[in-house]
Parts: sequence; structure tokens; C-alpha cells
Amino acid sequence: MAKDKTRKEAAEAYKPAPADLSDVTLPESLTELTEVIAENTHEVWSANRMAEGWKWGPVRDDSKLEHPNLVPYCELSEADRDYDRATAMNAIKLIVKMGFKIDKQ
Repeated sequence: MAKDKTRKEAAEAYKPAPADLSDVTLPESLTELTEVIAENTHEVWSANRMAEGWKWGPVRDDSKLEHPNLVPYCELSEADRDYDRATAMNAIKLIVKMGFKIDKQ
């Protein structure tokens, strides 16, 4: 019970503070990488869901373990692909902001 209370207090006090990446401009070579990472992000999400017993359904239904996005990345709506692209872009920008260099070999 005490653990739940502590967790609840932490949740109530939590204010997400992602790194400010507004000053990071990526070269074209890294923006190309965004799509590859976005697609892989979707593939990982899909594989994890399917391993948990989820399957495709026309609408999300948690009780039936159905989700409309359990389709190949190219079949997602543009908005859903944009969500994965934003995740990928932010990861790449954070890597660059932290001083790491990404080079294609």
C-alpha cells in the first residue's frame, strides 16, 4: 500500500521535461535515417503487441486485444507514421545534441 501511495504522489508531482531539441538541425543524411527508424519502431511495437496476443481489428478494443494499427508500416495513416517519425527524429536529435556522431559506413 505504501508503494502505491508513493507512486501516486510521484505521478501527481511528475512534470515531463524532455530535452529541448529545438536548436538541433540535422543534415539530410540523418533525416533519411528517420524513416528507417520510424518503420522499425512500428515493427518492434507490432511484434511486441502480437507476442502479447493482440491481433488486427477495425477499432482498438483492449478487451479483445484488437488494434487497427497492426498492419505493415506502409498501410498506416500518415498521422500514425508521423507519430513514429517524431519518435525517431527526437531520438536522433538527442543523440546529436549529446555530442555523438552518426556516420553511414
